[in-house]
Amino acid sequence: MGYDGVMTEVRWLDAREQMIWRGFLGATGSFMEHLDRQMQRDSGMPLAYFEILAVLSEMPGRSLRMSELAAMCRSSRSRLSHAVSRLEEAGWVRRRACESDKRGQFAELTDEGFKVLEKAAPGHVTAVREHLFDVLTPEQLEQLDQITAAIQAGLTPQCDKAKVELQAEY
Repeated sequence: MGYDGVMTEVRWLDAREQMIWRGFLGATGSFMEHLDRQMQRDSGMPLAYFEILAVLSEMPGRSLRMSELAAMCRSSRSRLSHAVSRLEEAGWVRRRACESDKRGQFAELTDEGFKVLEKAAPGHVTAVREHLFDVLTPEQLEQLDQITAAIQAGLTPQCDKAKVELQAEY
């Protein structure tokens, strides 16, 4: 059975594809682990918390509905809720009820959270620059941009379908 639930023959990876796949997994995994370690070491928070703060900082009123924040951070609602609870305990985020939908909630970046983000951002940007942009040529960066766009475009229909299914559950 294929990924889409239809009976199909599996198209196994050949040796070269397997090597590329493993390399991609290793490189992206190592990169994300490095960024998480850097963030933990320099700012005392996991990269996922930094991402939540960064997303909120870019929103009007530094606020976003929790379900939208989960989608933007590629997180489950329960995982995001747990993270936001920890950020609330630290005083970096606060929740507020949605006035039009009593079940809905917004996460809002506090002034203290914004200060923490401002302090953490330079180290994060430096790590991204050193381990992504500085190791690639301008041509490779253009190729990476095209490759990531193609991967995202290929996933968008499945991701959109999954989002609709998740919305129906809540």
